[in-house]
Amino acid sequence: MSVFIHLQTIPDLFKFFRLDQPVRHPLIAVVDFSQVNEQISDETKISTDFYSLIFKNYNRNNVKYGRKLVDFTDGSLICMAPNQVLAMDNDIEESASMMGWGVFFQPDLIRATSLNDKMKEYSFFSYEMSEALHLSDKEKQSLYDCVRKLDVELLENIDVYSQAIIVSTLELLLNYCSRFYGRQFITRKNSNHAVVVQIENVLAHYFEKNTIQEKGLPTVKQLAEQVHLSPSYLSDLLKKETGKNAQDHIHFYLIEEAKNRLLDTNKSVGEIAYTLGFDYPQYFNKLFKQKTGKTPIEFRRMN
Repeated sequence: MSVFIHLQTIPDLFKFFRLDQPVRHPLIAVVDFSQVNEQISDETKISTDFYSLIFKNYNRNNVKYGRKLVDFTDGSLICMAPNQVLAMDNDIEESASMMGWGVFFQPDLIRATSLNDKMKEYSFFSYEMSEALHLSDKEKQSLYDCVRKLDVELLENIDVYSQAIIVSTLELLLNYCSRFYGRQFITRKNSNHAVVVQIENVLAHYFEKNTIQEKGLPTVKQLAEQVHLSPSYLSDLLKKETGKNAQDHIHFYLIEEAKNRLLDTNKSVGEIAYTLGFDYPQYFNKLFKQKTGKTPIEFRRMN
């Protein structure tokens, strides 16, 4: 029977893991998984009100990224934003030796800091579990050094410097995660290229078959579903490979089709906007000018 658990606070987390140690800080915790007493079944789904970075080591080489074996089979990092749901995978849990660490922090910890404004840049918090960050030994050590600094700081008495030190160390940890995800996109260049080709084929087919008039503009979520990735991961992958995110790719094909229809038909701009999935022509006009530097009417007159 499936069990759903929602953890609201750091003390809730300690109770769930059955940790004997006291809560050192109400807004952030570092957990050594070798000290965790709770055995989590594969029927458990967990969500929280806080951010989570969870690193686990594996003993076997059968850990998969999507449908493929991972590049680094000795450990992976999962990053979760508040209210995301983590479903336990039986194969992963059986292969894990309960070694690793977790960093958990409430949004209130960073609310009044510059890190709060940067959180939207860390798109890996929106990735799926199957899109975990797989780490080399050197990368694992860099992350662990940050985690260790956080752990040591949490052992100190809280003073006026505590939050600044904790938040700056946390930001360093997240920046390393961004760097290592960048590396992962590079090392998976061949498989990523196949995704790019697949996305381009999907979009080309979508516009060639005039599906847009029946179903409206394709969304990033719909594209991501076609290649079995999360929307955020797909956008970051495309950005690394082509310089354009998923929405940019949709807009590129849309504008190219709009140009064809402006020059090949006598339909009004409003009619063309409607056939391209726009309910209001002014939205089409705004996007067209943003992408081409000209209004649809100006483009038609110049060509």
